[in-house]
Amino acid sequence: MAAYRRDLTALCAWCALQGISAWPELTTAQLQLWLAEGHDGGLNPRTLARRLSAVRTLYRHLRRTGQVHQLPAQALRAPRRAHRLPAVLDPDTTARLLEDIPQTPLQWRDRALYELIYSSGLRLSEAVGLDVADLDLVAGEVRVLGKGGRMRQVPVGRKAREALGTWLALRAPSVPPTQTALFVNHRGARLGARSVQRLLAQRAITQGLAQHVHPHMLRHAFATHLLESSGDLRAVQELLGHQRLSTTQIYTHLDFQHLTQVYDRAHPRARRQAQPPPDPDGMQ
Repeated sequence: MAAYRRDLTALCAWCALQGISAWPELTTAQLQLWLAEGHDGGLNPRTLARRLSAVRTLYRHLRRTGQVHQLPAQALRAPRRAHRLPAVLDPDTTARLLEDIPQTPLQWRDRALYELIYSSGLRLSEAVGLDVADLDLVAGEVRVLGKGGRMRQVPVGRKAREALGTWLALRAPSVPPTQTALFVNHRGARLGARSVQRLLAQRAITQGLAQHVHPHMLRHAFATHLLESSGDLRAVQELLGHQRLSTTQIYTHLDFQHLTQVYDRAHPRARRQAQPPPDPDGMQ
């Protein structure tokens, strides 16, 4: 790989500066120093992890061919990548994105799809993979096939049920009975994920939103808004279909981030106060 070649070239140049002339001479401590210098020089954790991987691959090859007997990179751990919090829509922005008056059947389809993702916290792949038979509007539930083939039942909120009911009535006359997909395109085929991404991004522009919006943001909004209201992390985990609670815990960070912003805006001791000028008479 070209990236590995660049990484090893960089290591060779560093070794030359350190007076290291052969691979068997390189120690674990020296490799650690090389990575630390890269970090201090502004390399991100992903690049440093790739550098470490390149060195490990090199030394495994050298040991197989009898050129070295030790693996100096084996004991080193790649630096942790910064955990980026997902962008989340606040409730007002979400309402602005979803609430309009559809004029055509396909606009009702889009409204129903977005309402369902936000109402039930679905992944985009789960939403476009739904069949009509998966939806029970009377019970207010949808059966979802999630990651790893795991099935879950998720409640569907009132706004989503209303939009879905209208879409199903409009869908019926134009789609052949053999088509099982809940959401279809203008040709009657199952709606694709890329089309949904494009349509939602365009909708955000039309609704005057300043930020780029993608479908997964509606899932993030579902989890964050629900957690803010209930505080029930286990319930959110079940609704999202997360196998591990640690995956869901990112939303506690988002919730805390929101709370700190509210605190900074509202608490009199948190707001930055203008400092009065020093009193000349009080100076010693």
